[in-house]
Amino acid sequence: MENTTKKLQLIFGDVNLGVKGDHFHYIFSYQKNGLESLFVNGREWLYREPKVAFWRATTDNDRGYQFSTDSAVWLGADIFPKCIDKTIKVNHEVIAFPDAPTNNQYSHLEMANTVEITYTFQTNTIPSTLVYVSYSVDETGDITISTTYKGKEGLPGLPAFGLRFIMPTPAKSFTYVGLSGETYPDRYKGGVPGEYTIEGLPVTPYLVPQECGMHMDTQSLRITRNTTLNPNNRQIDDFSLSFEKVDENFAFSCLPYTPFELENALHQDELPIARRTVLTIFGAVRGVGGIDSWSSGIEKAYEISAEEDHAFRFKINVNAERL
Repeated sequence: MENTTKKLQLIFGDVNLGVKGDHFHYIFSYQKNGLESLFVNGREWLYREPKVAFWRATTDNDRGYQFSTDSAVWLGADIFPKCIDKTIKVNHEVIAFPDAPTNNQYSHLEMANTVEITYTFQTNTIPSTLVYVSYSVDETGDITISTTYKGKEGLPGLPAFGLRFIMPTPAKSFTYVGLSGETYPDRYKGGVPGEYTIEGLPVTPYLVPQECGMHMDTQSLRITRNTTLNPNNRQIDDFSLSFEKVDENFAFSCLPYTPFELENALHQDELPIARRTVLTIFGAVRGVGGIDSWSSGIEKAYEISAEEDHAFRFKINVNAERL
């Protein structure tokens, strides 16, 4: 299909970068350090900016051998990210950072084939290390997201490494191509490859709420909602957003709660009313163990070393539902 004239419209604001096409509009914030708005086919997909995910809710096995206590620095690193740098490339060339007053040199008719914005985060750990999150938008509106963690000697093991999206309303369902059931690095051999649809956002009903809902070795994922926060149009027809692998398969969880909400509840009735969709795409997931529940850790092969580099990429395909 010939498509030689399609371009991105760039809007250089004082505190954000707008990227617009015929069926999408994105806002990248310089103040909030991330993608602030993901508006596709007339629907908003973000309630909060995506954040690097270092934490998963503590499991009974974690408590038994005090993993979460030993790695508690990653809880703080997850909740309180610190952005120390931002860079922007237009058509693969770095430009002078376009905050005020530099942005005054641009008009409202700036066009490009590609735009990429990279946020550099410094963890509030001792020692600290760096994480890079890069969003690359092509002329169709698809966004390739690259996330890179730089290993640093002396840091305790990571519970997880991913990117967390909080969506405005609970998903109606999600469909993925990957392994059946709930799977983890040390619990996936029984998973059967295929395409699966999960209705709602189920949470495993453990007596004490904890980590759950992981899906390993995933090729693609489609989230479907039918509600918005628009008071004039809350209940609408189904609409979807797709996530796809770029290089390697990814893991994900799609729940109505953040890991901190799960962490804070001692019993199921203490969980809040489900109001959002919390989607986390993972490049690395720690195993959950199960040799026993009081002292034995997981096997070495299923740990995530914070002293080593980690990186993963995936794509948000905003055109899948238009085909």
